[in-house]
Amino acid sequence: MSFTPLDARRPADLLLNGRTLKSLVSQARQLQRLQTLLETRLEPAAREHCRVASLRDGVLRLVVTDSHWATRLRYQQKRLIRDLQAFTEFGTLNKIQCKVQPPLIRKQPPGPVMRHSATAADSLQETAEQISDPQLRAALERLARHHREG
Repeated sequence: MSFTPLDARRPADLLLNGRTLKSLVSQARQLQRLQTLLETRLEPAAREHCRVASLRDGVLRLVVTDSHWATRLRYQQKRLIRDLQAFTEFGTLNKIQCKVQPPLIRKQPPGPVMRHSATAADSLQETAEQISDPQLRAALERLARHHREG
């Protein structure tokens, strides 16, 4: 008994003809259609903060960026349901649930740490002694002290 591999196929063929991938592409298109329809009924400021997660059993599940938008959508829920039911895709809609999911923000690595040298502190102190303006002199002396302490 020998194994004969299937012929290689183009990725586009796999996406359009494979059952599993075809259903995923279909679901993604359906969610995109629901998102587009939802955005027509949302206030412009809310559009970037609200995404359709699913629509099952008459419940529209939305993912929002923070609790502020979840609260605003809850206050507008009755109006939104009524407006969305005008579309055939939302014909069975009777409830909206919001889940807060903040956007992923990558933390910036800490910048380089500046080392304070005694030489720099001495140079600032010498410069301060040569200055006649009292405010500038005081500022340079504070900076020199900061370099010594840091």
